[in-house]
Amino acid sequence: MKFLAITLIVHRPDPTTGVQKSTHERFREVLDNALLAEELGFDGFGVGERHERPFISSSPTVVLSHIAALTRRIRLFTAVTTLSLLDPVRAYEDYATLDHLSGGRLDLIIGKGNGTAQRELFHVTPEDQWERNAESYEVFRQLWRQDKVTARTRFRPELRDAEVWPRPYQQPIRVWHGSATSKESVDLAARYGDPLFSANVTNPIEPYAELIRYYRERWEHYGHDPADIAVGAGTAGLYVAPTTQEALAAYRPVFENNLAFQQQVGLPIVFETLEDYVERSSALIGSPQQVIDKVHRYHEQFGHTVLHLHADASGLTDRQHRDSLELFQSAVTPVLRKDIPDPPFDWGPVLPEPASAADH
Repeated sequence: MKFLAITLIVHRPDPTTGVQKSTHERFREVLDNALLAEELGFDGFGVGERHERPFISSSPTVVLSHIAALTRRIRLFTAVTTLSLLDPVRAYEDYATLDHLSGGRLDLIIGKGNGTAQRELFHVTPEDQWERNAESYEVFRQLWRQDKVTARTRFRPELRDAEVWPRPYQQPIRVWHGSATSKESVDLAARYGDPLFSANVTNPIEPYAELIRYYRERWEHYGHDPADIAVGAGTAGLYVAPTTQEALAAYRPVFENNLAFQQQVGLPIVFETLEDYVERSSALIGSPQQVIDKVHRYHEQFGHTVLHLHADASGLTDRQHRDSLELFQSAVTPVLRKDIPDPPFDWGPVLPEPASAADH
């Protein structure tokens, strides 16, 4: 199993202290968390893309480029690239450049995105959002694979023998399809034989498990080998402590303040108590063994081989956050790496096979 640390770069007051860092301090915190993830041995670090309050992750290519310059080993993920809002040609240029600068360490997770404000900002309607996402992905996919592209498009000017530079480093880049609630993104992933990344954050396990089952059905419908399936899944929160009691005591203020925030802004309340949240959500809160057991329960439903965790302290103190990540990496990760297989592909850069002597 592989492990990612992911941030959406939420920028609001700390759930516990009420203090809000400056924008500059928040970006510095993201960079520090990326360095920590590499130091602790995480396999990837992801940065989201949102174009509305309370997020400041509107330019993930810039953030990931800076992280690429600071790190050497860790793979870099988008979480997610909102192709429904973007010109696929411009997105290709940005990400192909970033892929070169990072030495082929880039993976994309794409999706239509959430949020009314960002949709209105880009003049995208709920009715055409899925079609925009699919069209942009199809154009992006061609640009990454072909030197010249001709494409009839509805949502941007058509392409006729278009050349777009720079040409790619990874050939092709790996693209995951982010899925929260819709069958459209799941079907698109299965159609192209691409890996799926389930959000698995807001609700109990059932709707996410149903979509992953649908993905597997559609994968076989399109004629792909079931052995090539790769599924990733998110988590709603993380706090690992030596005992369950210590974990609950430390995380309770975080949960209660987040609950109050959800009530204040009118969000639906799915988990009303910390105990229910720990039991029925995807949050990994408890002792190392408790966390291991929970990941196994989810794996039985999902068959996932990649797991993402929160890169941010999110209401914990910096010391609590680091201690939790260190304990996860020392006591949880080794067991899960042994028990659960890796994705069915190499984790490094996706490069063309070297030419053999017979090819010349």
